[in-house]
Amino acid sequence: MGEMIRMAMKDGTEIAVYHAPAQGARRGGLVLVQEIFGVTDHIRELCDEYAADGYEVLSPAIFDREHPGFECDYTGPDFARAVELARQLHPFDQSLDDAQVCIDRLAAQGGPVFITGYCYGGSVAWAMAGRSDKLSASSSYYGSLVPTTFIDQPPLCPTICHFGRFDGGIPMEGVDALIAKAHPLAQIFVYEAGHGFNSDRRKDYHEPSADQARERTLALFKACGG
Repeated sequence: MGEMIRMAMKDGTEIAVYHAPAQGARRGGLVLVQEIFGVTDHIRELCDEYAADGYEVLSPAIFDREHPGFECDYTGPDFARAVELARQLHPFDQSLDDAQVCIDRLAAQGGPVFITGYCYGGSVAWAMAGRSDKLSASSSYYGSLVPTTFIDQPPLCPTICHFGRFDGGIPMEGVDALIAKAHPLAQIFVYEAGHGFNSDRRKDYHEPSADQARERTLALFKACGG
């Protein structure tokens, strides 16, 4: 349903952004932030699914400056490149700026604006919830920086987080510490699953957890005006 468009970011760079128009009555806008693997077919499929639920979706290709058109599988030779892009070459603050440009564009259309993200994008979704005053709600999926770098940053809008109990990269001690912070607008959910449980392309895909997390995300958006 969607298509790649070009958008100018805050620094003047044009990057690719997957745009999925809302199907039927528009409930609002949604920024959907990728995993480290790029705006893959899985990410585009998620965008299309939210569009079918009535949300106009923008998903920026946040590594376009360093590696235009980058997409890769969860394993194989490109995996190391994905890690290099996310951890060494691409500034995290740049991802936040790009997300804000997408938020601003959707806000200009009227109605509420939401954000969700997965893995790397989950960290972006939480960080933006504590930074942008134009968001109505945020849903963050297993972002490793949430219980570490951003644990003391309270969201400015209703925010939910989804973590897998068996996620080898995000220890439960950190998740428990995040829960103990009791940020007033945040709710943390733990699923009997591993990292990346939302993606049916991954070995850790856990359909019951993915379905429940999506139901909670849509319920949050609807409760916040979507």
